Amino acid sequence: MISIPTSTDDALGSGEWAAGPSVVLLSMPGSWVTGVLLSNIWGFDSDADVNYFFGQIFGNYNMKKGWFLTSQPVFTADWAAESGEQWTVPIGGGIGRVYEIGKRSVNTIAQVYYNLDKPTFGADWQFRFQFTFLFPK
Repeated sequence: MISIPTSTDDALGSGEWAAGPSVVLLSMPGSWVTGVLLSNIWGFDSDADVNYFFGQIFGNYNMKKGWFLTSQPVFTADWAAESGEQWTVPIGGGIGRVYEIGKRSVNTIAQVYYNLDKPTFGADWQFRFQFTFLFPK
């Protein structure tokens, strides 16, 4: 994973180059797709306090006609932050569907998450709407 310093304000990003490893584990038993994605990045600049962890546990239960139930919370940790201000831990899920518009397949998902733990000024809720064009072989 690579983080490019494109933020225009310190509140929007570190302003530093950072990189680190990622790993994904995936299983597809029956109608389920489950797995985990884990990443950590560190800043290149010795003055930068960039040390971020990203994790995503995901599970989809596939139903008929392209519909599926899903939970894909993205939890994060800023290891350089003060104690009690490091973690964002959401819980929740949503529904989605894979369908066609003309000859193009698309995936649409709507999800809601409540943050069980968050920094002082973090959001209580996350709302996620995703619309993705699919390009199968």
